[in-house]
Amino acid sequence: MQSVGQDTICALASGQLPSGIAIVRISGPRTRFVVETICGSIGEARKAVIRTFCSASGEILDRGISIWFPEGASFTGEAYAELHLHGGLAVVSSVLDCLVGFDSVRLADAGEFTMRAFLNGKIDLTEAEALADLVDAETEEQRKFAISNTSGRHRLLYDSWRDRVVDCLAEMTSMIDFADEDDVIAEMDPGKFSDILLLAEEIESHVKRSRIGEILRRGFRIAIVGKPNVGKSSLLNALLKRDAAIVTDVPGTTRDVIEAALDLNGYKVVLFDTAGIHETEDAVERIGIERAIEKARTANLVLHLCEHGTGADSDIALQFDVPVIRVGTKSDHGAGCSKEGFDVVISTVTPEGLDRLLEMISNHVSGMAGEPEIMPFRQRHSELLTAAGECLDRAAGIELDDIELKAELLRQAATSLGRITGRVDVEDLLDVIFSRFCVGK
Repeated sequence: MQSVGQDTICALASGQLPSGIAIVRISGPRTRFVVETICGSIGEARKAVIRTFCSASGEILDRGISIWFPEGASFTGEAYAELHLHGGLAVVSSVLDCLVGFDSVRLADAGEFTMRAFLNGKIDLTEAEALADLVDAETEEQRKFAISNTSGRHRLLYDSWRDRVVDCLAEMTSMIDFADEDDVIAEMDPGKFSDILLLAEEIESHVKRSRIGEILRRGFRIAIVGKPNVGKSSLLNALLKRDAAIVTDVPGTTRDVIEAALDLNGYKVVLFDTAGIHETEDAVERIGIERAIEKARTANLVLHLCEHGTGADSDIALQFDVPVIRVGTKSDHGAGCSKEGFDVVISTVTPEGLDRLLEMISNHVSGMAGEPEIMPFRQRHSELLTAAGECLDRAAGIELDDIELKAELLRQAATSLGRITGRVDVEDLLDVIFSRFCVGK
């Protein structure tokens, strides 16, 4: 396997310094020479060996572990090595300075090791994106979702869909370009068109799950709304168990949206404390109220707060086309008040009802997430899948007499599906045509 670039790259891979151990990665055509020079010998492939790391002038830089991976048998697909050092700032700096002192060796750009793995065919684009999600995972469910997406299951699904399109397209292309050949079919199998329409329906159903994938990756968004001074900021602080928002008895203390994240049973939940919704002549307050309403309209769940004892206010909740939990607040201010109209009544002081509210939120989150399955987890996946599905829908509705347009729409659909994983070429299409129909024998 040829190296993607002429440069050999190196970088610290183990995070912030100082630390107990630091790992420096090296990848590229000069890796073996560099490791032999600073370590004295290369060692057995894929085996950790203790080495003394020396500069080109023979100065000892550190003592640690070296691991060597030959070309084609590494994460990047290139000759690759790891140096396990002591995690001091000066140690790592001296080793990196030594490495970039070699000809054609430089510090890696952000994401360049993963990019080389993709370009060398070790992973596809969806696996590369899932690796980024794994690094960014903040909760257990995010970790599980990301690790499941690194398995290549998206590639298998999308490639199988693309193969079905290419199979049909190959027959059409042979009918268009090689109609004079005796062994080329004169008519399409009607079942092919049925399969194309079925595939369009499969893709449409799959794309509908993209919203769930986005929630798992970025968090379940909850807007806390209500009139001024009903306890929105107090609830935010109580759920987070820290003072994220300023709380006073003065109505309108919160004028902008305050965002904070919560780990709820392994799911990331993003809470938005918003300005109190009411009629006002204050220009700044109006801006805050507009932002509050917009945040609620785009949320996955709204917590609509009303002070317990004043009765539930339905006017605000009716503005939002999302699930709403009606929360009665400040239950500690008086006993015996009716709970009618509220889903739950709470106090951030005692704290009555908070566990029940968290349980209700958790049920909404887990209910929306559903059972783990393959789903789009990037906006570009959804856009490309939608484009492919639309092309297939149009192709299925066109009469066979217009076979050129039908074939072009299938070609566009195959290209869109290929772009999801990074598999965009025409060689497989040509192979199908010539191997199946023996054209030009």
